[in-house]
Amino acid sequence: MKIFTIGYEGITQRDLIAALQEAGVRLLADIRAVPLSRRPGLSKNILAAGLREAGIAYVGLKALGTPAEGREAARKGHHARLAQIYAQQLDLPEAIVQAEQLKEMALETPTALLCFERNPSGCHRSLLVDAVLPDAERVDLFVR
Repeated sequence: MKIFTIGYEGITQRDLIAALQEAGVRLLADIRAVPLSRRPGLSKNILAAGLREAGIAYVGLKALGTPAEGREAARKGHHARLAQIYAQQLDLPEAIVQAEQLKEMALETPTALLCFERNPSGCHRSLLVDAVLPDAERVDLFVR
């Protein structure tokens, strides 16, 4: 199985959609705990509409997002702390259910995980792939 990841830091909705289309992604799994953005076109409802127009499905998996203290650790570059906090998040019942849903969807449809950070090594999406889809081939998408 192949799983894609992408961060929208510094890009537009158009850039995001173009990168997903170029990679052959058919489903975007939004794994933000708070699926809102100050960047135009990247809050969940308007993003989902833009994706739908481009033929890409959208699913919100908020329980797979990072809690506030994890986002703070990520901003400060405290990756070990982020990993500890996120591991606890993945143990919550809602996260366990959504992780199983993600596995099923990713097996059936080319899927990308969406979060903010451009660099996946500083983001929980890499931790999620390692924990939930350890055998998947991870492809990190970057917009030029």
